[in-house]
Amino acid sequence: MKVAILGAGAFGTALACALGHAQLWARDVDHAKDMRTTRQNRRRLPGVDLPDTVTVTSDLNEVDAEILLLAMPMQQMRGFLNDNATLLASRILVACSKGFDLDLLIGPVGVIEQVLPGTRAALLTGPSFAADIARGLPTALTLAARDDALAEHLQTRLSTENLRLYRNTDVTGAELGGALKNVIAIAAGMVIGAGMGESARAALMARGYAEMQRLALSLGAEPETLAGLSGFGDLVLTCGSEKSRNFRYGMALGADAAFDATTTVEGAATARAVARLARDRGVDMPISRMVAAVLDGMLTLTEAKGALLARPLTLE
Repeated sequence: MKVAILGAGAFGTALACALGHAQLWARDVDHAKDMRTTRQNRRRLPGVDLPDTVTVTSDLNEVDAEILLLAMPMQQMRGFLNDNATLLASRILVACSKGFDLDLLIGPVGVIEQVLPGTRAALLTGPSFAADIARGLPTALTLAARDDALAEHLQTRLSTENLRLYRNTDVTGAELGGALKNVIAIAAGMVIGAGMGESARAALMARGYAEMQRLALSLGAEPETLAGLSGFGDLVLTCGSEKSRNFRYGMALGADAAFDATTTVEGAATARAVARLARDRGVDMPISRMVAAVLDGMLTLTEAKGALLARPLTLE
């Protein structure tokens, strides 16, 4: 069964490298042409050669795979699905995005199901850096689908020697884990960028994880999912490495330094969505709320730190 990756960013390219026999679709014609010529994605993943078995196209009509991995920013997904609904409706769609749609306040599988009702949809998420996957380093991810038969089918088809997939039917939990950890990663980056120290980062990660659990459970997720790869595992990775775009973004904010505006930082949009969702559901998420306030210029980092430290003392 053929597989195609729609989106030639770093992660989409890495998946193509890991899967080997696959099509890789790039939105930009010149980008696709350059990849075909150089056999590298010099824009997003330089230094990694595409396998000879990976074909690159910019024409969506040339994509003939049954399984489509949607490796695109969360905020672009709904428009892409609407624009190409007829072409996509009969395929198996596996979202590889982490975040919430800002208008609908739902995750990537929810967006697929809302735009294309009845479509077989799944989510690929968990602790992973594109460079590691592309170079064949051991990586474990979560493959979540509401239908376990579909999850098992995709797990078998997409697992490789070095890419190990664990399946899960708790789509809500997997979506939330992947989205919420990006917000905490921005906060962790702020802590390190501002020179608050490793102890402060550890405390923030622990309390951030508690926030993630509170919101996820309020939305019907299973606690075991948040304790797995798509929750705790992804949180540890993104809060502890400068390979994480969200962490680097937070570091830049904390250090009052410049950040590459062309880099997609999913956690920034997610922070705003989470603040609204938590408020609407009455869930206490002080770290996420402070991140959103700093991003929107409502608070300085110093004010946000003071507000968090001044909260009433309580039981853990």
